[in-house]
Amino acid sequence: MAAAGRNGIELAGVSKIFGQGESEVTALSDVSFSIRDSEFVSVIGPSGCGKSTLLRILAGLIPYERGSVQVAGEPVHGALDPVGVVFQTSNLLPWLNVEENLTLALRVNGSDASAEQRAAMLGTLGLTGFEKRYPHELSGGMRHRVAIGQALIRDPAVLLMDEPFGALDALTRDHLNMELLRIWQARKKTVVLITHSISEAVLLSDRVLVLSERPGRLIEDVSIDLPRPRDPSDTREDPRFGDYIVQLSELMGVR
Repeated sequence: MAAAGRNGIELAGVSKIFGQGESEVTALSDVSFSIRDSEFVSVIGPSGCGKSTLLRILAGLIPYERGSVQVAGEPVHGALDPVGVVFQTSNLLPWLNVEENLTLALRVNGSDASAEQRAAMLGTLGLTGFEKRYPHELSGGMRHRVAIGQALIRDPAVLLMDEPFGALDALTRDHLNMELLRIWQARKKTVVLITHSISEAVLLSDRVLVLSERPGRLIEDVSIDLPRPRDPSDTREDPRFGDYIVQLSELMGVR
């Protein structure tokens, strides 16, 4: 396995088992891969194959039974400072405004962001002017941007995202995909995105990892050779985009 680099990720022979005895379920089996510094990698696979479990292992939120995991040069045995996590729901506190939600994690840990850092993050997220708005005053897409900002304002080396746009309409999802690419390009984080959307994975990623049905095993590591920066319309018109969709669909058992 090639060295992942200072802000990369390495898994070797990782397995995860839930329960004991007759109720034992193997969620992941002997998963190994390497992600280099500043790579954008998506993980796809059938429902229940262990994608979210894999992300939680990378985040240090749950233990694993076998193998080894390193993130940003550190072995994973619990939550790591260099890692930011964005979950499926935005989980904003309704009584806090955008600026307060954005810096919540920092303040819980006894620190805060400067006025300049807050302004820069709001600008990056396209939320300038919405600092004092509350979650109920925001669109779904804007709430998800705040959630991404909560992770980014800590300046993590690695950003882990668990199907963050799955509940959004197609137009909003496309817009946020482009926002995510813009932020990634500007900040050069190592990104792992869990998604059910094959087209989203191809549009965003340098590589797509395909997991099998449970127990999840890595069955293919597909490099996406499409030019950057990517625009949804131009990229989808590239014949190779369609070829990748077909290849990944076949690997997923979709005809």
